[in-house]
Amino acid sequence: MATPKDVLVPDIGDFDGIPVIEVLVKAGDKVKAEDSLITLESDKATMEVPAPFDGVIKALQVNVGDEVSEGTVILTLEESDQPKPAESKEAPITKTSSVNSNERAEAAAPTAAPTAAPTAAPTAAPVLDPEDKIAGDSAAHASPGVRRFARELGINIGVVPGSGPKNRILKEDIQAFVKRSIQGGNNNTSTEPTLGLNIPPWPVIDFEKFGSVEKKVLSRIKKLSGAALHRNWLSIPHITQHDEVDITELETFRKSLAKESDKAGIKVTPLALIMKATVSALKKFPDFNSSLTPEGDALFVKKYYHIGVAVDTPVGLVVPVVRDVDKKGVFEIADELGKVSAKARDSKLGPADMSGGTFSISSLGGIGGGHFTPIVNAPEVAILGVARSAMKPIWNGAEFVPRLMLPLSLSYDHRVIDGAEGARFITYLNQIMNDIRRTLL
Repeated sequence: MATPKDVLVPDIGDFDGIPVIEVLVKAGDKVKAEDSLITLESDKATMEVPAPFDGVIKALQVNVGDEVSEGTVILTLEESDQPKPAESKEAPITKTSSVNSNERAEAAAPTAAPTAAPTAAPTAAPVLDPEDKIAGDSAAHASPGVRRFARELGINIGVVPGSGPKNRILKEDIQAFVKRSIQGGNNNTSTEPTLGLNIPPWPVIDFEKFGSVEKKVLSRIKKLSGAALHRNWLSIPHITQHDEVDITELETFRKSLAKESDKAGIKVTPLALIMKATVSALKKFPDFNSSLTPEGDALFVKKYYHIGVAVDTPVGLVVPVVRDVDKKGVFEIADELGKVSAKARDSKLGPADMSGGTFSISSLGGIGGGHFTPIVNAPEVAILGVARSAMKPIWNGAEFVPRLMLPLSLSYDHRVIDGAEGARFITYLNQIMNDIRRTLL
């Protein structure tokens, strides 16, 4: 077995104390000659240090943030036993990506043509990646490895916003740019850096220079729901209609069910009654229970009523669906609502539990607050926001009387529903909830 050898930082000119900005390998990795090991960054350029021969990484000696100079030990590399191509006695090559196009041209000009066999390692002085300029703007601040990655995907790196130090473009930035381009139909060849909808790049700020910070990674659910909410907010023209409904009698009716519900082991919440009332309104105004066709020129009006209910969990917001609410009684709805909410909080919901919804309700009554703007859950066209009820003095024509008032916020897709229809829907829903007996009509 070959003896492990230390790999050193080669001659990098007059630079000293260069920070390591990327470690591209880890212990146990197999590398080939000229594979990039680490990336260094000076004030003027980024440089990748390549492997001098084929081998296996035995130990790393540097980490991201360390400062190195010529001769610093990078890692220990055990040479492969397989035959090696002819080796050059020249110093290892450091591929450099300058941020200045003039420096780039000066560096590339003296490059000698290789004279060794096709399989031999290059022997010229430090050179630029010869295809680097193909990736895009020469002023783009990115390592050669990132530039190669951009070329492989056909991305003009000059229009990609960077999120690294000094706005350096990272591999993750390329991936995010591609995702945004696919979702937003952005053209990579544009000379304007955008997020797909001509939105300026997200500001990159070093918050630590203002004080202490803690980086908290978002849960998987928040990442997934965040992307969907962002899409829905940008692609759906939202209108939100606000109202307050008198639920004094509805609450009295709910409390009258206590003995019967306790005997059945079911808790009837206001939400169960709101769901039943909502279905009555959806039947009266069927466009609220529809979805646009992909072409946007027609509606799928659904004849079933599956209500999604937003549930707050420790890992984020999820929306389980209670199916066929129109065919179920209040006790059955309350029982199913309690079960799916428990499954949501225990992270036991499956895809079937969260699919097929025709209309959603987001209830903040258990937390507090007043009116808000719920975001439509595509491909649905409307969502009802419910806040916390409060006792208020209401004028009845002769005097002020205490009434229990519930804030409602109805958001809808303005491509499908106009303001007048939205007002009619919430007014009708108000009437139903004011007198729950109307659900029988």
